[in-house]
Amino acid sequence: MVLRLYHILLCCAIVMLLPVGVKLARPPVSSASKLQLTQTHVDFTGAQTTAPKPKTDSGTPTTLNPTEENIWNNVLGKTAAPPNWRVAPCEGKVSLLCVSSKEGPLGTVEMGVYPLGQQLDFQKMLVAAGIPLRTKVDYQNPKYQAQVSAALKAWIEKYYAALSEDRQVSYGKSITFIALSPQQVPIGKLPGMRYGFVGRKPQGGVFEQNLGYVAFDGSTLYVITTAFNPALETGKFETIENFQLFESHLSAIVATLKLPT
Repeated sequence: MVLRLYHILLCCAIVMLLPVGVKLARPPVSSASKLQLTQTHVDFTGAQTTAPKPKTDSGTPTTLNPTEENIWNNVLGKTAAPPNWRVAPCEGKVSLLCVSSKEGPLGTVEMGVYPLGQQLDFQKMLVAAGIPLRTKVDYQNPKYQAQVSAALKAWIEKYYAALSEDRQVSYGKSITFIALSPQQVPIGKLPGMRYGFVGRKPQGGVFEQNLGYVAFDGSTLYVITTAFNPALETGKFETIENFQLFESHLSAIVATLKLPT
């Protein structure tokens, strides 16, 4: 009972520290990997798996209306994909980009859109980077771009810290958690960051892999994610092979997004 209470308190503490976009999901238990899993598991995409109410830093849920137009219809520029694959906004889904082939669905990419007014932690990161609130946006100014990139990197580092702590509990020594170094990339006309992590099996192979992009347009934080992770319901590919094959194409898609809107 004491150990169970410790795990619950530890998970609650992690959730309170997570940046926007982090959600809870339980990974499948594999007899091959022999994972010792906690009651909850942290994974990153733009929304929750069980309900369309992603939590913001302020603790206020942002409700997604399923009748709204898919955001990808407004921001998608040029698409790129392997031969005979198709990339298009998912029908009836407000935040998903669908990737498919003639054989059927292959995976989805998820976009979370978060107003700055609800992101208290990121507001502090902007100020720390030298961008006071209500600062005039100047995307062409190298100094402004560098300041935004610094704030986004701080956002990623906080996410990594919380995620690493969770994986130490849920993975134990069975899976190696590897956080990838963030890279500056263009997300449309916005300065953005590419990030991700890999969970590797001791005998070789990938247990899970996540890829994300984050950008800020002066009033809104954009979080784009996909993964190979069977525990997720959206924002994932069914096989690691298809996920890795699509990675470079997603980078090309992200670079041509019509952001800022």
